[in-house]
Amino acid sequence: MRKGGVGVSMKMDKGNGEKKEFFQLNRRRFLSLSGILGLALIAGKPDITMAIAEKEGKMTYQAKDYNRLIGMEGFSETLLKNHFTLYQGYVTNTNKLMDGLNQPLKEGKTGTPEFAELKRRFGWEFNGMRLHEYYFENLGGKGGISKNGKLYQKLTESFGSYEAWEKDFKATGTMRGIGWVVLYQDITNGKLINFWINEHDVGHPAGGMPILIMDVFEHAFMIDYGLKRADYIEAFFKNINWTEVEKRLLLHKG
Repeated sequence: MRKGGVGVSMKMDKGNGEKKEFFQLNRRRFLSLSGILGLALIAGKPDITMAIAEKEGKMTYQAKDYNRLIGMEGFSETLLKNHFTLYQGYVTNTNKLMDGLNQPLKEGKTGTPEFAELKRRFGWEFNGMRLHEYYFENLGGKGGISKNGKLYQKLTESFGSYEAWEKDFKATGTMRGIGWVVLYQDITNGKLINFWINEHDVGHPAGGMPILIMDVFEHAFMIDYGLKRADYIEAFFKNINWTEVEKRLLLHKG
């Protein structure tokens, strides 16, 4: 991170101790980014799912291991392993699409319907990968949110009370339909807002930072809970890793 907070600069460890700067943003450009990319930048961890294939000179993503969640109260091993497999499919398809998009670019065939459809599909697969990572990583905790923490304070400021926020988040999760519930932070003023996301690549607020992510597609709960989604949501809340969630919070003076 540059001094003074005027921009963001990310470096990649090439494996031999050398740090290579490969991405740099000024403040104006950074604030224009959507939340899905924004959290990765703020975290300062460009390697969270990336690996460099040195020999081929291309970038690929690697599935992360979330087996630490097995044994979590309210989530069977069968459900979690099925969910991990689904996530791994998104990682695989993200890499396939990146390869598929590079070829027509090299050949100058970007004006084709094939290129257009691959480009449209890429957002679905990439966000499917990244949203699942955020979801798994904000699980595995024990105990409630700290009332002395900054997240609790921001939730109270934005919703009037923590209880009002929780009621709104759970109500959003029990709406008819499938998708995601995401607590977003508006990066321009710090306000927290709960959003319903119907598709991986549709409905994310521009300039939003994802803080807490809950998967409400059927695969996230039906093996254990059938149609009782509200019971799944209660189990989700019992296992939130509030320490990890608070790390995603952006702090604002205004």
